[in-house]
Amino acid sequence: MATRRLSSIVHGGKPSEVFDPNLGNEAQLAKLGYEQELKRSFSLLGMVGFSFSIVTCWTALGGTLILGIESGGPPVMVWSWLGICVLSLTVAYSFAEMCSAYPTAGGQYSWVAILAPPKYARGAAWVTGWFMCTGIVAMGAVNNFIGSNFLLGMANLNYPDYEIQRWHCVLVTYLMAIAATGVNVFLSRYLNQISTFAVIWNVMSFFVVVITILACNDHKQPASFVFKDFQNDTGFSSSGMAVMIGLLQTLFGMCCYDAPAHMTEEMLNPAKEAPQAIILSVFLGAFTGFVFLISAFFCIGDLDATATTSTGVPLIQIFYDSTGSVKGATTLASLITVIVLICANSLMAEGSRALWAFARDHGLPFSGVFAAVDKRSQVPVHSVLLCCAVQMALNSIYFASYEGFSTVISIATFGFYVSYAMPLFVRLWSYLAGHEGGGPIPGAAYNLGRWSPLVNAAGLLFLVFAGVDFNFPQVGPVTGDNMNYCSAAFGIIGLVSLVTWVFDGRKNFTGPQTGVVVVNAVEQQQQRQPDDDNKLPLGGGAAGVLDNEKEKDKASLEGSDGSGVKESPTQDPEKLA
Repeated sequence: MATRRLSSIVHGGKPSEVFDPNLGNEAQLAKLGYEQELKRSFSLLGMVGFSFSIVTCWTALGGTLILGIESGGPPVMVWSWLGICVLSLTVAYSFAEMCSAYPTAGGQYSWVAILAPPKYARGAAWVTGWFMCTGIVAMGAVNNFIGSNFLLGMANLNYPDYEIQRWHCVLVTYLMAIAATGVNVFLSRYLNQISTFAVIWNVMSFFVVVITILACNDHKQPASFVFKDFQNDTGFSSSGMAVMIGLLQTLFGMCCYDAPAHMTEEMLNPAKEAPQAIILSVFLGAFTGFVFLISAFFCIGDLDATATTSTGVPLIQIFYDSTGSVKGATTLASLITVIVLICANSLMAEGSRALWAFARDHGLPFSGVFAAVDKRSQVPVHSVLLCCAVQMALNSIYFASYEGFSTVISIATFGFYVSYAMPLFVRLWSYLAGHEGGGPIPGAAYNLGRWSPLVNAAGLLFLVFAGVDFNFPQVGPVTGDNMNYCSAAFGIIGLVSLVTWVFDGRKNFTGPQTGVVVVNAVEQQQQRQPDDDNKLPLGGGAAGVLDNEKEKDKASLEGSDGSGVKESPTQDPEKLA
């Protein structure tokens, strides 16, 4: 089923006109120019589980322990984690406010389109959309890589004669991507239940892992190793450089908390519960990450043996050294593997919804194909398949070399942080320039009020710093093999977005619409009795407006008190700016 837009009855308006706390979900979507097409089933607990299954800081940090020890030592990771979590909350609260007011699957790029100065809104939203989509899809490929490492690492632990090969890893990533695709296409109606199970499993696994390694390990590191001793094995003589590289490891552990924004069109109460899920996932990630870092550093054994373990996963070696048991280590690693598999499913869902939303606004080639929603399952099947195909293509780079795949990791992390920075940047820009996009959002469930510009500014400064830090090389001296290709990834995404903008976006890209006409029509329709001839179809507020307009075939809706506004013709995308 192709996505239907309401541009024929929507005119440009102010950001404050886009949000109305008294509107229902379908009416709010209609005000943004969209029809309700996806099934709403997510509860608050389900969305917290969905978001935390992606954020899951403690498992993400488990893969960066060795690099962290070499780059300043445990103290840098432990203490910087607290600061990064506090600063991440400034971004999360900014997102919560915007998500509450503009609950659409487009997330960051949609907020940019609404809040940026009108002259630059479309271009800025286009760039944001490309960084956002590439970041989410690339993060799915990275997660598949992590999952394959855990699965093959456990195989090596149990069968020491088995030697892990790169092509084994790639094939397992393919299986993970295909499995996640199958769940999203054929079992999508169970996503809320899966996500609810995910948060219970994640928290339970966290406590089991932490308690087990602390209780079983009888050769713990001294407290000075965890909280005080500075180490620099980066190859750079500068301690400051070592600290900057150490920060990279913790920055990677705290991202992806925008996930609920892309699932708002499948939530029962998105304006209130999506912001709550964003904030709660950051708090959960901050707590679990801090406790896990301290526990893992106390329990780590011989550093060289851990770094060069035949399992390929230092965390599995820590489990084995702590428990002294292959079965015990396998059990603990299995708990995390389940989390990674659920994360693969969640990232496939998030990535496909982001691609679908961007295609709905004509942001992708063949947008008509990828904006389609299967009528029976209410799932954007083509976007799910696209997300799967791109993930598999990115994972295929590992056939050639790990260094090449490290670029994919850079694309994932940097893509996220750029897409995070853009909404904060344009809102501050509008605030300083006196545009309405920088003003308060009255009635939003998460309203920062007069503190909004300050919180946005703090979040933006943090993201800019993180963006610069992501470009630092992690090992010295720098060679072609160990170079940080983050800047190259930034250039590639930027070039692709520029070229596609010139040849496609500037002519066809729309972005979310603003105005009041649609809402009035929807509200009038929703107030009618069920037996009214012109009632809205079930679950199709926007479709009802379109059908009603076709039946009436009127040129305008009259009224000067806000109950009706003259209808504008179909918008030319080039005039939207």
